[in-house]
Amino acid sequence: MTQPSSEPGFGGPNGPADGRDRPAVDGLGREGTGPLAGVVIADFSRVLAGPYATMLLADMGATVIKVEGPDGDDTRTYMPPVRDGEATFFLAVNRNKHSIALDLKDPQDLDVARSLIRSADVMIENFKPGNMARLGLDYPAAAELKPDIIYASITGFGTGAGAHIPGYDLLVQAASGMMSLTGDQETQPYRAGIALFDVITGLHAAIGILGALHHKDRTGEGQLVELNLLTSALSGMVNQSAAYVTGGVVPTRMGNEHPSMYPYAPMQTGDGMIIIATGNDAQFVRLCGALAIPEVARDPKYATTLQRNAHRDELREILHAVLATQSAAQWFSELSDAGLPCAPIQDVRGGVEFAERLGLQPVVLAGSGSRKIPTLRHPVEYSRTPVDYPLAPPELNESSQLVRGWLLQQKTLAHA
Repeated sequence: MTQPSSEPGFGGPNGPADGRDRPAVDGLGREGTGPLAGVVIADFSRVLAGPYATMLLADMGATVIKVEGPDGDDTRTYMPPVRDGEATFFLAVNRNKHSIALDLKDPQDLDVARSLIRSADVMIENFKPGNMARLGLDYPAAAELKPDIIYASITGFGTGAGAHIPGYDLLVQAASGMMSLTGDQETQPYRAGIALFDVITGLHAAIGILGALHHKDRTGEGQLVELNLLTSALSGMVNQSAAYVTGGVVPTRMGNEHPSMYPYAPMQTGDGMIIIATGNDAQFVRLCGALAIPEVARDPKYATTLQRNAHRDELREILHAVLATQSAAQWFSELSDAGLPCAPIQDVRGGVEFAERLGLQPVVLAGSGSRKIPTLRHPVEYSRTPVDYPLAPPELNESSQLVRGWLLQQKTLAHA
């Protein structure tokens, strides 16, 4: 475990192997309240999957030191859109972190990187396979520097036969089969509107790191945690992947239709579309009651999920005829009041505003003083160890002096 520090900049775990009694001090001297307070993460990841994972962990109280190249994370240049000249892409996944710029080809900066590994509980990287080994920063080298290090490594297509393929989300959307499922049968395959598998891999990385931290707290042992975008994609496609692996069926594009449930799709109303999601037979009976067509639910052609799927074209005409009598807003209100799963189809602004109306408080300010950045709330709420947002997404290298001073103190403590 890292040595404790009286430096106001950082705190490291200082307790028994089960993780109790760790000091909870973050980079600005605040008392950390999150469940990962006291954990130090050396973040060598770039772009999205790794940074998203480390932001989630930082929200939970971990001290995350983001190592950037001299020109910074690539996402600093991913613009538009921008906020005050900064790329919103970078701002989206880098709050609650400290930034230090290191040229890992420079021997002195490489020494700083090694010192950081010695003082960290977790290291995460998503360099092209082989690059970290050439720098002397791969898992075997890191484990020599810090035997109990948890080393999370993210690649695009693994470290074997796919090691040469760049790890871009769009490539994974194509290669995994996901694009073959997105769009109408008459259209070309479409990508998702977000870097879906970067996000899913980031979530998997956070889960993997938490599992390794639990093992380390019980045993004192670190380990290598490996992830790749393609495996995360196939896992994240769940029932569609299982259709082939388990059932031997190759699923195809169905537009907005669901392969196994109906009605479970956008439905036409008098002035636009509304999503109706009927997940079981009982919900379909209630839907027909709310639409004043109870006899449809009693028709053997529509009484079960299997039958509704077999006769979905006929059923669609019946439902659309009734839904056309009112607006989407009216139906959303009535069906929601009846406890039926439905939702308006909105743009992103509408989605954020909808969450605000529901009291979910989706927007939080990250940072303090004159630098406060609106960001999206951490998705998990803890009753005893709440997350918080003391640090705005960092400017490039803004914590260099703080980090270097803390590392010097760690070195001094290690030799005391």
